[in-house]
Order: sequence, then structure tokens, then C-alpha cells
Amino acid sequence: MKRSVLLFLLITSNAALFAQDAIVRKLQQESLRQIKRDIPDTSKKAWVKGGAYSLSIGQGSQSNWAAGGDDFSFTVNTTLRLYSFFKKKKHSWDNTLDISFGYINTTSLGSRKNDDRFDLMSKYGLSLNKKFNLATLVNFRSQFLKGYTYPNNVKTFASAFLSPAYLVISQGVDYKPTIELSIFVSPVTSRWVFVIDSTLAAKGEYGVKLNTHSINQNGAFATIGYQKAFNKMVSYKSRLDLFSNYKKDPQNVDVFMTNTFSAKVARIIAFSWNVDMVYDDDVRLFGPDNTSPGLQFKSIIGIGLQVKI
Repeated sequence: MKRSVLLFLLITSNAALFAQDAIVRKLQQESLRQIKRDIPDTSKKAWVKGGAYSLSIGQGSQSNWAAGGDDFSFTVNTTLRLYSFFKKKKHSWDNTLDISFGYINTTSLGSRKNDDRFDLMSKYGLSLNKKFNLATLVNFRSQFLKGYTYPNNVKTFASAFLSPAYLVISQGVDYKPTIELSIFVSPVTSRWVFVIDSTLAAKGEYGVKLNTHSINQNGAFATIGYQKAFNKMVSYKSRLDLFSNYKKDPQNVDVFMTNTFSAKVARIIAFSWNVDMVYDDDVRLFGPDNTSPGLQFKSIIGIGLQVKI
């Protein structure tokens, strides 16, 4: 009798162990099985926002220096770049704001600005395929403070807030072969040039008629934007704008180009090099008699604080 009870208990416990092993194996198989997503992943953000701020300061002084030079010099340059990009299904909306300002003071030349610009660009696109968008572009740029030229060391008033200012409204096609490159081309563009300052308007500066404050120009427009982060330390950004006025000398294409090269040397310390080039056929402040257009060139090199936003 005792042997029968022991045999029954042994068989029952073995059966329970086999059943438990089968349950464990089934749970392991189910844990390794890929879970099907019945609900689409909506974690990707429609808006991407950010920017960067940089500030560089330089100072120099000397006394009884045989080689000559200014006894004192001081420079400060600051830039703020903000962006806000929207992308959802076939719709995209790119917005950028660039602000730059520079100041220099020397014993011989006094104080003057060496950089002053704000530039707002907004571009809405409707996707035609993976690389082409039907796009509408709006661009507005001007400056903050009064500016002067110094022909033959004579201080001459040349610009002011919204004098000049440029507003471009354009409808065209935007080609984006890569994430770094954008090429926008439009045969239908309106550009307004504003000269709000009465002194400059009275002279008919920047292409406006005498004693008027604005002029409208219709033509073709193209802008090429390129930005590349080579690694976490080095980056490059460039933009080239071209405008041809249908009504007046369309072969004399206006050019606006800006380039920014940045290389970090520490966590918040960076080297920067900004190069701007402008050719405007209506800006006739150059040449032997200061009545001719010319290529405007500006280069600023600095090292200082750079913070990402």
C-alpha cells in the first residue's frame, strides 16, 4: 500500500514539473516574438526649433610703440541665428532669422560699426515628390543703426534703419537633393526697396526716385542655401541670392551672398569667420566719382563665446 502511494506521488510531481517547464518555454517564446504595431508611431515632432548665439570681443593698447599703430582699439561682434522648421505630410514651412552687429573703436578712426544686419526668411512648400516642392518665399532684410562711408577719410551718411530695406515675395520651385542643400528658383518675383530716411530719399539713393521712399521691381529670383555640420566641432553655412530686374538692365544681376564658418575650440568657445559679398546695381556709391556700382566685400574673423539654443 505504501509503495503504491509513493509511486503515485512520484508520477504526480513529475507531471507537474513537465507542465511547468512547458509553460516557461511558452512564455520565453512569446517574449522573443516581435510586437506588431497596430497604432502608428506619432513620436516624430512636426516642429524643429533652435539656434545659436555668439559673442567675440577684442582689445589692444600700446604706448611709445616704435613700430607705430593705434594707442587703443576695441572691437565687439555678436550674432544670433534662430530657426524654426515645420514638416508634416506634404507640407513644410522653414523660418530663419539672422542678426549680426559689430562695433570697432580706435584712436585714429574713432568709433564706427563694422557689421549691422537682420535677415528674416520664411518659405512654405507643398511637396511634389521627394526632391521638389512648389514653394512661396518671403524675405525681409535691413539694418538697425545709421551707417557711414569714409571716402578720403570724410564721414558721409550712407544708410539708416529701414534705409535701405528689401522685401522679396516669390513663387517658384524648391529643389532639395540632400538635407544640406536647397535651390529655389522663381521667374515670378516682386521686390520692394524701401528708403525711409528723408535725407537719403531726397538724394534718390538705392534706386528710389527723388523724394520717394520705395520702389517696386519685378523679375527673376533664385536662392541657394547650403549648411553642413562636418562633425560636432566644425560647421559651414552659406546662402546666395540672385535677382534680375526685368524692367531695367536685367543682365546686371544683383548678388547677395553670406558665408559663416565655425569651429569649436572648447565647449562654449568657438572660432568664426563671416564673409559677405553684395552687388546691387542700384547702389552707386563707388568708383572715382562715387557714382558707380561695385562689389561690396566684408570679412570678420573672431573667437569668443558660442552657445546653442
